[in-house]
Amino acid sequence: MSLSRRSYLSGAAAGALTLALPRVALAGAQIEEPLIDSVRNALSSAIRSAAPPRPEFPDTASRLAYLRWLGEMSERLKKKIIDPQPRIDFLQTVWYESKRSGLDVSLVLGLIQVESNFRKYAVSSAGARGLMQVMPFWTRVIGDGDSAKLFHMQTNLRFGCVILRHYLNREDGDLFLTLGRYNGSRGKAPYPNAVFANQRLWVFAERPPQA
Repeated sequence: MSLSRRSYLSGAAAGALTLALPRVALAGAQIEEPLIDSVRNALSSAIRSAAPPRPEFPDTASRLAYLRWLGEMSERLKKKIIDPQPRIDFLQTVWYESKRSGLDVSLVLGLIQVESNFRKYAVSSAGARGLMQVMPFWTRVIGDGDSAKLFHMQTNLRFGCVILRHYLNREDGDLFLTLGRYNGSRGKAPYPNAVFANQRLWVFAERPPQA
């Protein structure tokens, strides 16, 4: 193999590895914009919620599928959130808020890994806060302006998921542009590509039943 090709392949492999790693520095700044009433109400209700939400299921099969997902994700997340109960509370909440906003849970987990690496009290250089790196102006737009509330797990996850859904609607379902808008880098590839790379780490595939 030629030196130039070896160098190219080494660089490509390093680039792929870098892409899959958490990139806290990529946390950008959402842009303040008018909100429709349904978005405003969804964010306001999050500020008033104190406890992790309790998922409800239409049947036993759905509940068992959720519990299998929860067990698998808890194993994968052990190194990021060591204590079992906070880890379960987080997964329960991120599942609930993702489903509530019509988002793929693996996408939201991938975004959280890129934005904060699962650090509840992360703060970016742009001032974004918490797990989903929500900008403080959102609390002023729909609440009392207390940005410390963005360190509350459910509030942060509700804000992040509702804002992401809002942007997805604005971009007519285009995830690439949606993620760029969320990060304040609309149209640029590094941030969406990083989220997509990390999303793959959180995809859950049901195992077929054993005979």
